[in-house]
Amino acid sequence: MTHQERQRIAAGLAEGLSYAEIARRLRRPTSTISREIGRNGGPGGYRPEQAHRATERRARRGTPARPPAAGPSDGKAVEVQDGAVELAVGMGLPKMTARVLVALWLSEDGRLTAAELTRDLRVSPASVSMAVGYLLQQGLIRRERDPQRRRDIYVFDDDTWYHSMVTSARQTLEAAQIAKEGAKTCGLGTPAGRRLAKGGAFLERISQDLLASTERWRGLLS
Repeated sequence: MTHQERQRIAAGLAEGLSYAEIARRLRRPTSTISREIGRNGGPGGYRPEQAHRATERRARRGTPARPPAAGPSDGKAVEVQDGAVELAVGMGLPKMTARVLVALWLSEDGRLTAAELTRDLRVSPASVSMAVGYLLQQGLIRRERDPQRRRDIYVFDDDTWYHSMVTSARQTLEAAQIAKEGAKTCGLGTPAGRRLAKGGAFLERISQDLLASTERWRGLLS
């Protein structure tokens, strides 16, 4: 990627353009743009000059080769995986957490043990443990126990999106209740009280609509 292209990426981010629109203007795959932004500070910290220098340093050091491809489609699979990871990072997930989530998402049956994740991602067990802990808390994956082999299996299945959306909506609803209680404490006649009351009402309505919509469209996952 040229320095001029990186400057255009920065300009696109400043305009609030989506990764897909920036990619269209540069005639590049969206995954290439998301990967470029994700590895160079994210959408809020992307700097074209720094990104260009970092790429030159990586090129001088040499990039470790990937494992040999097993088939003609593996290159595309790697691109999909990298693009999904960088997109998740751009949405706020830590890099390691995003890698674990995408590994489960793209696995054959959506089921992997901690040992398998550690092996496939070539990271430490502690890194996997922290990542799955966060993903479980957010409802993005679930855990099953294998009683015969006494191990946990982490699962990304068709209901994952449903549970994730429900978890997010409930967290927003909790925030709405906190805002409404804060409004009463501050007093509805004060500027802070009015601001909290309006925010609480907005968040409450949004979360309720999201919960209703999630239930309405759950059948699409069946």
